[in-house]
Amino acid sequence: MIYVLAALLPPLGLLLNGQPFSAIFNVLLIVFCAIFGLFFHILLLVPSAHAIIAVHMKRDERRHREMVEAVRRYGPPPGYRF
Repeated sequence: MIYVLAALLPPLGLLLNGQPFSAIFNVLLIVFCAIFGLFFHILLLVPSAHAIIAVHMKRDERRHREMVEAVRRYGPPPGYRF
């Protein structure tokens, strides 16, 4: 659901994902791309792409941090060889 929000309303999707600085940067990107998007239409997709990529990277980082914490707490999985 956060990906849909990031695609349709990029700054709001980033804020709800816990990325306020990325949201501010995205607002600046929207202004820039709205001005130059009149001539180069592909630029209108850049803020949404930035938001989707940023959300994906943050969620991937959280998932990795959870896995590392689980290995620290419970040890490596059974059958794991060093």
